[in-house]
Amino acid sequence: MIRAGAAADCPDALAGHPAVRIAAAREDQNVISDEHFSFVASRAGERLTGGSDTVWGDCSPATNARATTKAEGLEDSCSNSRLELEAKWQDDAVSDSLHELWLRGIAFNPAAPSDVLIRLVVDPAAGEAGLLMCEGRDLPDAVIDAALHHPARGVRRAIAGNRHIDPARLAPLATDPSGIVRGRLAGGPHPRPRWVRPLPDDILVTLLAARDGGEDGILTENEIAQELDFSRQIPLSFYRSMAGHEHPKLLERAAWRWQSLTAAQRRALLHDPDPAVQKAAQKSSWELDPEAVEAALPSIGSLSKSHVLGTCALSPALVEQCFADGTVHPLTWNRHTPADAIARLTHHPEAKVRAMVAARPDLRADQVAELREDPDEEVRMRARLHPFPRTWAEYWAILRVIGRGPDCTCPITELDTEPSPDWFAACAASEERVLRRVAASWPGLPAEVVETLAQDEDEEVRIRLACHHPLAPPHLLLDVFVTRPVHRPHLLTLPALPRPAWPTSSTTRTPRYALSRQPTLP
Repeated sequence: MIRAGAAADCPDALAGHPAVRIAAAREDQNVISDEHFSFVASRAGERLTGGSDTVWGDCSPATNARATTKAEGLEDSCSNSRLELEAKWQDDAVSDSLHELWLRGIAFNPAAPSDVLIRLVVDPAAGEAGLLMCEGRDLPDAVIDAALHHPARGVRRAIAGNRHIDPARLAPLATDPSGIVRGRLAGGPHPRPRWVRPLPDDILVTLLAARDGGEDGILTENEIAQELDFSRQIPLSFYRSMAGHEHPKLLERAAWRWQSLTAAQRRALLHDPDPAVQKAAQKSSWELDPEAVEAALPSIGSLSKSHVLGTCALSPALVEQCFADGTVHPLTWNRHTPADAIARLTHHPEAKVRAMVAARPDLRADQVAELREDPDEEVRMRARLHPFPRTWAEYWAILRVIGRGPDCTCPITELDTEPSPDWFAACAASEERVLRRVAASWPGLPAEVVETLAQDEDEEVRIRLACHHPLAPPHLLLDVFVTRPVHRPHLLTLPALPRPAWPTSSTTRTPRYALSRQPTLP
């Protein structure tokens, strides 16, 4: 594990990390020259491998050699006049490939002035640099405004997918004349990160209540809404509020989540004056009617049957059919499964079935005691956890963590119903490592608990803390970054991940990196 004080000296910390030293000794380029690793490693890889080519591979060696002199000039221009920078921008002697690299470097330099960045947006000579900038970095307000009101659809589409700026600034794009732009906003950033920032409620209402898909006629309003449904940009708080909204389209969507509604909300939707809302409510109400579920199941596709059996109310006949067909796995997590069926599941011949039922919050004490003596270790372990899942919210918090492994890159999403902070605190102090992993996955842990879990002996606890908690210490993020490459794309999205100071010598940097890392521009 990287020492706590090493975060401020990132290259030295990485150069001294056991994983890096072993990789260097073995000449393992997969570790040393990985593009994500090189972004953070800086000079550490150079010290261990003896050169910069193993770390920086944006251009071929020949291109880097040709670029050296010009790159030095561009770095020096950061301390010279704006006129010199302008001259280098328009240098006809520069090859197209290097010109593009320099413009991209300027586009991603956090010190670049707003007027320079705006020119990258509005000047066609900037090529793709402006589009990449609009989509790939945080931007000053003036640049955001220029992109939001740009006449070119491609520019507005690019900024619609920006995950770095405040989503509230993208509100004008929800009513953009182009359905392509609206669809990009609804679809969210690509590639989709593990954690997706939710859109503000006003943008969600605008997109979901739209009457058309834009003036270009390429997408319909329903297709844009479907993009939004799969984007993970709708927070659960918005879903819960839809049943109290006045717009019929939102009330229809509220009916789709029938089992999350209160009895009063269901009655209100069934008696809504809008026929479309009533129809949507009636179409969803079968989920809690055992006989209706039994009648509907034969017409439901095979891919959806498991969902129905795992979430809907079940008739005695349907339960018997599941036992006869050997399709009882969904019954183990269905909160509507009858008590007599649960008793039978605790004695099922498959250990996997007994393990799934062992942590249900509605088991009797004698059933838990029996499962704690089960011959299968997985069953016994889950039964030991039983004092903790006292509610279904706690059950699902455990189920989404258990058995995932240290390299799990599942989407980071909200729980439908969140357990109490006291319950997570109890998990963090538990002797069961599975429960400490559950606690580490909750972003609401207080700082003192985070500090304790950051030193936990279980690696998966530390990994989950690094990936899920905003207060995870930088040295922990760096440690996970080095030892677990699968998590690097996610960790690179976190502001707490240490970045090193960049050397100014252009002999070890390509033009794009030289410009993008300059601390000041004229």
